[in-house]
Amino acid sequence: MGNLDRRSFLRHSALGIAAAAAPRRIARHAQAAEAENKAPTFVAFTESFQAWPIPEVCARFKAIGLDGLDLTVRPGGHIEPADAARRLPDAVKAANDAGVRIAMLSTAIVEPDPRAEELIATAGALGIDRIKLGYYRYTEFGKLDEQIDAARHKLAGVAKLAARHGVLPCVHIHSGDTIPSGGAVAYLLLKDFNPRELGAYVDPMHMTVEGGNDGWRQGLDLLAPWIAISSLKNCRWVETKRDAHGQQQWRFQKCPLADGIAKLPQYLAALDTLGYRDLFTLHSEYCDRNSWKVLDAEECLAQTKRDLEYVRSLIEH
Repeated sequence: MGNLDRRSFLRHSALGIAAAAAPRRIARHAQAAEAENKAPTFVAFTESFQAWPIPEVCARFKAIGLDGLDLTVRPGGHIEPADAARRLPDAVKAANDAGVRIAMLSTAIVEPDPRAEELIATAGALGIDRIKLGYYRYTEFGKLDEQIDAARHKLAGVAKLAARHGVLPCVHIHSGDTIPSGGAVAYLLLKDFNPRELGAYVDPMHMTVEGGNDGWRQGLDLLAPWIAISSLKNCRWVETKRDAHGQQQWRFQKCPLADGIAKLPQYLAALDTLGYRDLFTLHSEYCDRNSWKVLDAEECLAQTKRDLEYVRSLIEH
């Protein structure tokens, strides 16, 4: 390649890269401008409170200062998917009567089937504009690229279905054998989707478990235009037994927001820099043996209140 040809090639390559990056920059700037004077919405995931009827959850969440619910509508959830069309309207009414709202649903949807369409259509008709999707599993080492492509194919169908009903489906980043388990893989899933048709559900705990010191932050950077939900949860590492080779094993244990390894002040500051001041869901998964303490629903609600106060203190400073 001659010098002139090479210069021409490099110039056109640079223009192509700039053109590809432009939509992300525009989306990021628009997000920052839209969020400048916006107050965040704080809800709580209802999994730990499923022993209580939904009207009671609404009233109790309102009493501790939450804005609403992240309602589980999935197998074993507060509402079974088959019952969504019948029960979701009453749940929305209960929330409105209590002065809160159902801001999102946590579902098990992974593909565009009739049950998924019924649930999404019901959510859209009731003004619930965001849902958490279910999980895609990483099943075979050496074939991650193929599994990402398969997940993207299913996501395209879900996104098309949800767009018809004004609902944004969001992909949760969850550590372990899930796709995605970190921000970089989430970016590979989402990079060719319009942020208005498919969103990222970022998670400080899971992104720290997989992302260590800075991988979580780099993930947020890549995902900025797509971020539509953030969880709020934290964990710490605890020792377990050594394996057959003598290697010390560790597992993570969920704990109060102020006490874990995820750097919540820095995480929230990074989101603020990206212009994200929208929907936060406190997970309060303190009712099982993977918690630093096994709490009952009353104790869990009290800890949720403390977590909420802590997060608000970080955002207000």
